[in-house]
Amino acid sequence: MFTGIVQDQCEVTDIDDIDGVRRLTVYLGANADKLQRGASVANNGVCLTATEIDAGSVRFDVIEETLSLTNLGAVKVGDKVNIERSLSFGDEVGGHIVSGHVSLTVSVDEIEAVGANRTMWFKASASAMPYLLHKGWVALDGASLTISRVERENHRFAVSLIPETLEATTLGRASVGTRVNIEFDAQTQTIVETVRDMLRDETLRNEILGAS
Repeated sequence: MFTGIVQDQCEVTDIDDIDGVRRLTVYLGANADKLQRGASVANNGVCLTATEIDAGSVRFDVIEETLSLTNLGAVKVGDKVNIERSLSFGDEVGGHIVSGHVSLTVSVDEIEAVGANRTMWFKASASAMPYLLHKGWVALDGASLTISRVERENHRFAVSLIPETLEATTLGRASVGTRVNIEFDAQTQTIVETVRDMLRDETLRNEILGAS
């Protein structure tokens, strides 16, 4: 589990594709201190397992499904990814609880700059919109953010980014067209899917309507 508070941006130093698995090596530097093999680390919000640790360099094996669902499939050597170590008991939860299970990617649709702050609009699929609520939580490339605006008719939503977030995460380098990993808030997703299932159940739907 993670908190959505990005700890660092770390460089991808090697990529090796072997038997359908992409071996991604990231130089974590001091962020690898006391990291053990088998530990979970979020890379751009994707929960990956550390398979090898050599000083500050850490290797992660990424399967094809993850490559197709996230922006890790487009990462190149020299690129930087947002890094967060897994939550430890007693740690402060500065963002919101994040699982590291990315649902899909969204693309930057528009960037509004006001002084040093930015409002960043993202284009989402119609199927994603029910999980995106005004003032709700969302994780973008692993960064915990609050949704500031929603345009359902245009399948868009926006987040407001302060200079600290722009400096601390890869979102500060994003431009129109950039693909970003998104993880929906788990509670919102559970509520939406539960209501959907209830409405699909004709017997239960009739009972609810009858009771009302």
